[in-house]
Amino acid sequence: MKLNFTKMQGAGNDFVVFDGIRQRVALTPAQCRALADRHFGIGCDQILLVEAATRPDCDFRYRIFNADGGEVQQCGNGARCFVRFVHEQGLTPKRSIRVETVAGVIEPRLEDDGRVTVDMGPPRFAPADVPFLPERAAPATLPHSHVLDVAGEPVEVSVLSMGNPHAVRVVCNVDTAPVRELGARIEQHPAFPERVNVGFMQVLHRREIALRVFERGAGETLACGTGACAAAVAGIVRGLLDSPVTVHARGGDLSIRWDGGAGHVLLTGPAVTVFHGEIEI
Repeated sequence: MKLNFTKMQGAGNDFVVFDGIRQRVALTPAQCRALADRHFGIGCDQILLVEAATRPDCDFRYRIFNADGGEVQQCGNGARCFVRFVHEQGLTPKRSIRVETVAGVIEPRLEDDGRVTVDMGPPRFAPADVPFLPERAAPATLPHSHVLDVAGEPVEVSVLSMGNPHAVRVVCNVDTAPVRELGARIEQHPAFPERVNVGFMQVLHRREIALRVFERGAGETLACGTGACAAAVAGIVRGLLDSPVTVHARGGDLSIRWDGGAGHVLLTGPAVTVFHGEIEI
């Protein structure tokens, strides 16, 4: 089976995008892992699949598969690449679209300056929405924060969902933070039954942070859109940040706007087509 694909990236978070409307795409977890392999496949953090909408109020359906082959609910950088892909491929003339995801409907918009803004919906803090098991952690004094026992050491994190689960830790220096080691342990912590994305946030100013994210099923990536949203929201809730927040990821900058409460989080950043190709599965 031969499939056409497009390689894309958003702030260094890279994707293999398949048009599942004009060609039949049915990938097994093993095939996803092979495609994502950077030595023997195409190489990517996630695989994105564009499908026809199943709802009359949406334009498309959007599915996301991590490098380990598991399907996940949401990906902010991927959503930006999604809207650029369907626009460039002539699948829609619209600059703003409504897209079904496992986590609900999102509304990405192609801006005049070439960047893409995605309405990520409101953050969710209820443990059942993350999901998070608070009985497997100790309470902390800050809002929506908990202390995890990680290999016998207390680790305080802010816990929330941006359509997928996030644990955000404030650090003094992201360059020296133990992202891979500690991130892998927190990802698998029993308090998170579906695992968790782990953000390491350094506050630079009240509207600026540096961020590294250990993504579940992918490891550390150069950027994570939902992780940037989660970090900005956590910083605002903690009283450390004011909206809008510029997030410096290792692959580029993202802008996050959230007015608090039940307000929606807006994510703005780049979405770039790298190349097109064909691969035999």
